[in-house]
Amino acid sequence: MSEPDLFVGIDVSKDQVDVAVGSADPVRSFPNDESGRVNLVKLLRTRNASLIVMEATGGFELPVAAALASAHLPVAIVNPRQVREFARATGELAKTDRIDARILALFAERIRPQARALPDEDTRLLDALLTRRRQLIDMITAESNRLGFAPKALHPGLQKHIRWLQRELEGVDRDLDESIQHSPLWRARDDLLQSVPSVGPVTSRTMIGAVPELGTLNRRAITKLIGLAPFAHDSGKFRGKRRIRGGRADVRKVLYMSALVATRHNPVIRAFYQRLLAAGKPKKVAITACMRKLLLIMNAIVRSGSPWTNTGALT
Repeated sequence: MSEPDLFVGIDVSKDQVDVAVGSADPVRSFPNDESGRVNLVKLLRTRNASLIVMEATGGFELPVAAALASAHLPVAIVNPRQVREFARATGELAKTDRIDARILALFAERIRPQARALPDEDTRLLDALLTRRRQLIDMITAESNRLGFAPKALHPGLQKHIRWLQRELEGVDRDLDESIQHSPLWRARDDLLQSVPSVGPVTSRTMIGAVPELGTLNRRAITKLIGLAPFAHDSGKFRGKRRIRGGRADVRKVLYMSALVATRHNPVIRAFYQRLLAAGKPKKVAITACMRKLLLIMNAIVRSGSPWTNTGALT
């Protein structure tokens, strides 16, 4: 008789890792450092875990996940909101590290999210640079807005800070360019993506760094991953509006700007957009559909290794 599947939940904080191995064992704790991760891997190797689930916790989970993945253990990193809603559905309203570890183990058993390979170190660095770029742009925007109502006595300091932020942004852009150019794979992917009209350096970098799955998933999976898959809202004879939800919001922001440009400068997207408007679709719905089509075009281009064609037949 084969052994039953064993599901593991790991709650990660800055200093500690709490591990629930199945439903019978007590929760164990390890320090979130190199020695703690080594002992964690030893434990889970001996127990032959079928699936290990962790929450995305702003980066604290990455060293743990990398250690487990390098030991060829099946790891899935999931959205914390999804886990919290699952906990409420089970009636568990309390929240501690040990409770969270048990909830994650139960989530692994009941939901069984797909374990995926983690991005490599270079891809994580590129994603971190992209995140820093967004942060700098947000700070520049905030400081520029303050100039409009701040007393004039504060303007020199604000302007000095804006100039400093702009220099930092230029430095990050240089680092991004160097990262792309130093990797033959990324350089080739960047060339493929930028062959699409309306896809510029920012969109291309974002897709390379924040969507390493691009080109490996089918059309339904990639749109759901990014959060561009419309979800039904029906009950009985009622047919509600389909809405997008979840996914990777930062990627959608970049796709939104690219889709806006594409409605004017990309022949396939422009024709698609005009057809939707002629059919009576609201502009917001039409733009969202263009974002989805643009994503599918890029996914197909990366999968095939063939640059842009005006037919859009790859999607």
